[in-house]
Amino acid sequence: MSAQSSQQTSVPEELVARGDGVAVRVDGAASQYLTFMLDGEEYGVEILGVQEIKGWEKCTEIPNTPDYVMGVINLRGAVIPVIDLRRRFGMTPREFGKLTVVIVVRMETPDGNKTMGFVVDAVSDVYNIDHDQVRPAPELDASVETRFVKGLATVDDKMIILLDLDHIVTEY
Repeated sequence: MSAQSSQQTSVPEELVARGDGVAVRVDGAASQYLTFMLDGEEYGVEILGVQEIKGWEKCTEIPNTPDYVMGVINLRGAVIPVIDLRRRFGMTPREFGKLTVVIVVRMETPDGNKTMGFVVDAVSDVYNIDHDQVRPAPELDASVETRFVKGLATVDDKMIILLDLDHIVTEY
């Protein structure tokens, strides 16, 4: 056994570890967000829901699914659905390039834990964002998927659109 595998992982004070290995956030603390690019805009998801980031690989297509469902991939024996966030948000599809990645997320839902992948143009950065930095999304016309937006935050003079993973996962 390596020294690394025998060490205990510490949980930051603002997080509380549950018995199933999932850490939950205590109200009032800052959150870390993984940011990524879609159509030239920067989006973010809370990093606690991110399981891993993997390079784009072709999915096995599933018939009779919405156009934004790319198909499924085998992730270490687990079959997980993969969603193209560009299509899910009504953006123009584009060819996948060398920066295209799949962000694999794991969320707790009323039906149990769900794991799925989101295809994004590129991963950007990780930011600590205080809850008081997050502003509600403005009311936009009905063509914009605002129900998936948790809020907006400004970091280093750029606007980041923070997505609500719970909402995206439960509505796929």
